[in-house]
Amino acid sequence: MFGSNPFAELSQFVPPAAMQGYIILMVVLVAGGTLFDIVHKGSARYFFDNWRASKGRAQKQLSGGDVMSIAVQTTVRDVLASGEFCNARRRIAHLLGMYGFLIYVVTTVIMVFVYPTLGAPTPGLVTALWYIGALMVCIGGYWFWFFIRADVAAEGQSPFRFMRADLFIVSLVLSTTFGLIWAWLQSADSAWTTLFLGLYLIATSVLFGSVPWSKFSHMFFKPAAAFEKRLSEANGTRSNLPAPADAPAKFGSAANHAHHY
Repeated sequence: MFGSNPFAELSQFVPPAAMQGYIILMVVLVAGGTLFDIVHKGSARYFFDNWRASKGRAQKQLSGGDVMSIAVQTTVRDVLASGEFCNARRRIAHLLGMYGFLIYVVTTVIMVFVYPTLGAPTPGLVTALWYIGALMVCIGGYWFWFFIRADVAAEGQSPFRFMRADLFIVSLVLSTTFGLIWAWLQSADSAWTTLFLGLYLIATSVLFGSVPWSKFSHMFFKPAAAFEKRLSEANGTRSNLPAPADAPAKFGSAANHAHHY
């Protein structure tokens, strides 16, 4: 199973061009949905306006080297290491989902565009990484959904409670779950293969087509927010973005100070 390219096997019934066209459509939906989200919510204007205001109030002028250093720090700590998460379990779950999703998407593109048919044997490493990436998403996603979510872990809400804000994580986990089940059933030549292929396509279409209503586009906005916050701190301007929840001592100090009043 782990050595087979499920999309190459599917090419016996579905033309590779159709699979490639579907992926291109998903990319267009993500790009269009993100642009719509930016325009509708004014995210880009907010960050650029805040950045200009920050530069105008700056107590220290940053050199090009300073800005580059901050960009590297943002990339390494906030993006690659998910430094925004103070809770270790939440960070690990996020990293599993993030890197699993990247591996899953990249290997999907490789398998569909480079090795789309059984006549072009897919390297075992590529197919293995596809399954590993999907499993990483499932592990991180289900762990977060059933054990880490604040409304489940702290508030005692049902783990099956669903809100619009959950659309991204639910569609992501369902997409990879149905994809794995479909690939396994296909390799076993099961009669259920077509059903789970349909479920896989539906969940994947919802994942990439619901960008304006889900948190999918946040993965593009969060690095910009982290970069702006680090710039504001470096030039002496107080950022109006929320402070990270990793300073319990400061919170406790502020709470005690407020209590005296």
